[in-house]
Amino acid sequence: MKRKIKDQGIDKSLTNYGDKEFSSYLRRSFARSMGYTTKSLDKPIVGIVNTTSGLNSCHRHFPEMIEALKRGIQSQNCLGVDFPVISLGEVYLSPTSMMFRNLMSMDVEEMIRAQPVDVVVLLGGCDKTLPAMIMGAISAGKPYVVLPAGPMITNKFEDERLGACTDCRRYWSKYRGGEISDKKIKKVEGKLAASSGTCAVMGTASTIACMVETMGLCLPDASCVPAVYAERLKLAEQTGEIAAKIANKKIKKIKKINENDIYNALVVLLALGGSTNAIVHITAIAGRAGIKIDLKKFNQISNKTPVLVNLKPTGSFYMEDFYHAGGMNVVLKELKSLFKKNTFNIEGKKLFSVIKKNENVFHKKEVIRSKNKPFEKLGGLISLFGNICPNGAILKRSAADKKLFEKIGTAFVFEDIKEMTKKIDDPKLKISKNDILVLKNIGPKTVYGMPEAGYLPIPKKILKTGVKDMIRISDGRMSGTAFGTIILHVAPESAIGGPFSILKTGDKIKLSVKNKSLNVLITKSEMQKRLRNVKIKAPTIKRGYLKLYYDTVLQADEGCDFDFLQYKK
Repeated sequence: MKRKIKDQGIDKSLTNYGDKEFSSYLRRSFARSMGYTTKSLDKPIVGIVNTTSGLNSCHRHFPEMIEALKRGIQSQNCLGVDFPVISLGEVYLSPTSMMFRNLMSMDVEEMIRAQPVDVVVLLGGCDKTLPAMIMGAISAGKPYVVLPAGPMITNKFEDERLGACTDCRRYWSKYRGGEISDKKIKKVEGKLAASSGTCAVMGTASTIACMVETMGLCLPDASCVPAVYAERLKLAEQTGEIAAKIANKKIKKIKKINENDIYNALVVLLALGGSTNAIVHITAIAGRAGIKIDLKKFNQISNKTPVLVNLKPTGSFYMEDFYHAGGMNVVLKELKSLFKKNTFNIEGKKLFSVIKKNENVFHKKEVIRSKNKPFEKLGGLISLFGNICPNGAILKRSAADKKLFEKIGTAFVFEDIKEMTKKIDDPKLKISKNDILVLKNIGPKTVYGMPEAGYLPIPKKILKTGVKDMIRISDGRMSGTAFGTIILHVAPESAIGGPFSILKTGDKIKLSVKNKSLNVLITKSEMQKRLRNVKIKAPTIKRGYLKLYYDTVLQADEGCDFDFLQYKK
């Protein structure tokens, strides 16, 4: 029975019994119990990283997509095998899915490395899944391609179009303000999420998918074809073909993320008016490849990158409109002059050749503006720096109220989520519409895990006067589907004794979007005095994943990865 054991297919990453031939023999025996023939087991294997879960509604169409992927894989004489990993359903996890992104990345990395797969397809969508999978795949070192879930389609309530989840927040704000009844909000609840797929707006999931397409990790259009369209199944089959061609070495140029890919992804993030979360995720992805993102250089890119996309939460339209308006093909064409060269995609094709091939696609300029007549002249996001955020903070200026861009206001400070929840709707709250809401202790190094609580609710007493926006500042995050003049990701965070921790109610805070600055107006000596008096209250965590998370998580400006997972030379 003596035969040469190849490091391929079913014989890749063999279980160690001290005898390679025995390991291969035993593995093949168990594999044949699943009905595989010897001929099938001799083929290269394309692994499909399967994030289907009964607690991830965004991914409920994945079984059908896996079938299509396997058709494509089989057409190229490879074997397609799906295997499960952790699945992160954004609204189904407590305290927040962000706490588990790195755990999922570790699961993906180790299962790719340990199992007999030559190439993997990363099948994900809901906010943290694609970043986690790409982080893990980079670290695992095997070739990979990405297939995003695709966005939901919209629905209608009465005569109004609805899509998760910008409209979720808009209607909830109306409900809190007493504009709509209990009965009506219940009806809206049943209409917001109309199908499988990720949120119907340019939230975190779609922002990341568009950045993934820019970096060449998926096929053209894979970022924006709606989840329930037949085109997505065709894309799945084509993606399976590409993965198999990589496995059987018909495609020899293996895609690896480089600095130019990251730069181009940041350009697209800014042009989309995309999610603030995306800057944290792309920083973590870059960190796995040994690339550092400088938030001051990010501002330089933002100053020359216009917002082209008129989608909620920044604009008016939805992801299905984006697809029909030309999608990423149009966006890439319009931004071509801003891109770095020498990048290629999973097919081995250069970005600029892909752009040229698709440059004559239909372009609806009401949804996607031209570079010469943009939706906004400057990029959708900026970094702010100052004495309370020396390492940066993020503002999505394309979704903010420009009247608040240059402002001095009085801080109203909540020490944590519990205090904010208890006090925010107190009718006796001594606060005005010109004040600045501050929420501390919701950064990455807390038991909250940097939740999307940075989208502080406007106090009911102010909301009922018709006020729709206030400046809000925190060291946490907000949903990519949210909107408002909201400053996030303050670094270093308050829980580790950063300068943000010294803020008190009554302090004067100055925001200047023009100068990209955020400062508390106190003297240096007062700042130093307060910093000396800061008492860090570290939580008592004795065991388990939460201890690993707390002990090793990095700050927002470093992508909130674990320190030991970043690229090491």
